[in-house]
Amino acid sequence: MSAQMQNVFLIDHPVIQTKLTELRDYTTDHRKFRALLDEIASFMVYEVTRDWPTTARPVQTPLERTTGRVLARRVTLVPILRAGLGMSDGVLRLLPEARLGHLGVFRDEKTLEPVSYYKKLPPDIASTEVLLIDPMLATGGSASAAVQVLKQFGVTSMKFVCLVAAPEGIAAVHRQHPELPIYCAAIDRELNEKGYILPGLGDAGDRLFGT
Repeated sequence: MSAQMQNVFLIDHPVIQTKLTELRDYTTDHRKFRALLDEIASFMVYEVTRDWPTTARPVQTPLERTTGRVLARRVTLVPILRAGLGMSDGVLRLLPEARLGHLGVFRDEKTLEPVSYYKKLPPDIASTEVLLIDPMLATGGSASAAVQVLKQFGVTSMKFVCLVAAPEGIAAVHRQHPELPIYCAAIDRELNEKGYILPGLGDAGDRLFGT
């Protein structure tokens, strides 16, 4: 993993990059797209959680008693609907004890502004480690709005995890939330006039669900 800029972390593992290339391919159907997205999300978890605090816990092995380490805080996974759902199972495979919250935010195709329509979060989310996930960070509007909602619920320890980010989206999020760590598998060139990432991978939600 290498840091490209302050609070932005590019996870450039060769296996992740190989699968991301397959994901970008326009001939990849929704079934394979879904599987690749799931796999990449799983692989990213290792780096995203690397600095999480742990606490000591005694354990009895078949031979003797010793002390191991476990995560110090509970985990809440929050996908931004709907495309974020495609990463959920991959993350939960590595963090099966995590709770799952949901935030519904979509981008108005005319104004490119975020519209919030749904939120359901664990009542104690403020005391947990939070991973906010969405495959794409394009204009940054939806991500910024989601982060603001989580802050209103008292969350102080969160990370944003995506596959592909645009420089414009990174800048937009960090204008409002400069302390937020952003983890991605690629930082692409730019946004087009419609707010899509170039070269990108198309509409992640449409490709994921076959719509």
